Amino acid sequence: MAEAPLADAALVLENVGKAFRSGKRIIRALDGVSLVAEPGKVTGLIGADGAGKTTLMRLAAGLLRVDAGSIRVLGIDVADAPLQVQSAIGYMPQRFGLYEDLSVRENLDLYADLQGVPTEERPDRYAELLRLVGLAPFTKRLAGRLSGGMKQKLGLACTLVRPPRLLLLDEPTVGVDPVSRRELWSIVYRLVRDQGTSVLLSTAYLDEAERCDDVILLHQGRLLGQGPPSAFSGPLVGHSFLVTVGGMSKRSLQTRISGLPGVLDAVIQGERVRVVMREPAPPDLSALEGLGKCIDVHPVEPSFEDAFVSRLRSGLTQRASVTPPMPAPPTGGGEGAAISVEGAKRRFGDFYAVKGVSFEVRRGEVFGLLGANGAGKTTTFRMLCGLLPASEGRLQVAGHDLRRAAARARGRIGYMAQRFSLYGNLTVAQNLRFFAGAYGLRRPARRARIRWALEGFDLAAYADRASSDLPLGYKQRLAMAAALMHEPDILFLDEPTSGVDPLARREFWHRINLLAEQGVTVLVTTHFMDEANYCDRLLIMADGETLAQGTPAEMKSRFRTAELPDPTMEDAFIGLIEMRSSAVQEDSRP
Repeated sequence: MAEAPLADAALVLENVGKAFRSGKRIIRALDGVSLVAEPGKVTGLIGADGAGKTTLMRLAAGLLRVDAGSIRVLGIDVADAPLQVQSAIGYMPQRFGLYEDLSVRENLDLYADLQGVPTEERPDRYAELLRLVGLAPFTKRLAGRLSGGMKQKLGLACTLVRPPRLLLLDEPTVGVDPVSRRELWSIVYRLVRDQGTSVLLSTAYLDEAERCDDVILLHQGRLLGQGPPSAFSGPLVGHSFLVTVGGMSKRSLQTRISGLPGVLDAVIQGERVRVVMREPAPPDLSALEGLGKCIDVHPVEPSFEDAFVSRLRSGLTQRASVTPPMPAPPTGGGEGAAISVEGAKRRFGDFYAVKGVSFEVRRGEVFGLLGANGAGKTTTFRMLCGLLPASEGRLQVAGHDLRRAAARARGRIGYMAQRFSLYGNLTVAQNLRFFAGAYGLRRPARRARIRWALEGFDLAAYADRASSDLPLGYKQRLAMAAALMHEPDILFLDEPTSGVDPLARREFWHRINLLAEQGVTVLVTTHFMDEANYCDRLLIMADGETLAQGTPAEMKSRFRTAELPDPTMEDAFIGLIEMRSSAVQEDSRP
């Protein structure tokens, strides 16, 4: 490394190592990592679960000490002067500590006190920050009453209450809707452009990596590469293709292409399947029977996500999921409604979180429930799971009216909560035994289903490990296995992939596709608009009401123009939200 860039660098790691002990195991979070983050730029920190991203950030913030090597932040040796480093940087961890019973203004005051901001400087600084994050009208609102996106923006404002030279953001956009995600990125760009702030940002969204000036790719504690996003995607020119087959659903096509020789990746993109090949040649579809003649395969420019998945999967032998088949639903199958909702409302005091929503989900369908933070998705979800009574309306699940037979309905559904409802102090095997017992499985069936879960979800090697110590992707596997222990007809998944890396998300959706093919009905909420393409139909909510219903293709077609001939689901989602916002503003005018 040349001396000139190192002297001015925002962050320098030289041969850094850091390990943790978990019981008798030694986990190497970082292993000989050397890198440089340039000043005045947005540097993305990318990697699968357990790559070492959070450990790197905590080391850079002086919250942990290195076992080997050295770290310099803004020219300061972190080991020698951690407090000096902390006074010069801003650090926003994944779960920023807002005080929900304090107002927006009171949270800012608290962090200003902690960071020693003089009282006379606060009014101007607060005004600037609240304008930057769009919270000026909400200074008196309790933090606990803010939507998820607004909480993230308040957390960022608290982090910035004293202007930092280096800003560390650990997955700041996880769990927020596309509109809030776009707003957070706008804030980051403005900080870099107007104040010269250096930013190190980790993210689970690979499209965000392409927005960075530079990308650092970590895997299992080692540095796989660093450079602009194009440096990763460039070598894959000729490897990426879009495939469509007339008369075949994109979900079935994706499942079949995934097993072909030489295929590194196959994901649904819009109404087509995006395929990444090991070699620069199109996939050989001749091995697939019954495709007919309407086959379209054409090359496309590679993306950073193509490169990320290719790097991690190259040299690995892909195998089909070993998840044993689920039995067909015992309610007679057919095309009837597995879930029926008419005029559902939910009131909390004088506030209506859900305002007369109606929809149906057919048996064996994957149905997506989307909306901005605070739209009423999770409230609707909890009503359908029998966890929250509806204030008004009719809700039927698996043929049972939730007002009269909620317990019988719950026996027919599996539920995977937004925050992974596992018992962290129990081992993997103990969690599975607990859920099997809670669902009423007797001993022979219980043993068989636990064996099914351990083998089918690749959890056998972790059976005796506490679930709190699992990587996030494995927690997700365990939570899904627990939800399926009693072989439910209907599976409810509330933002199950939030914060999970792209490889784990692919595996998750592969399993969902198999379940749907076997007749299980799936209702899922997600903030990943790409995942909405896996759904047969969608309901988009805003402010507790139905904003739109239909297939992903129908949603996107509403925003197709000469300038935007192939809109994405994110384009459609943001377009719908903006249309509603404009209508509300128009109605509010005197």
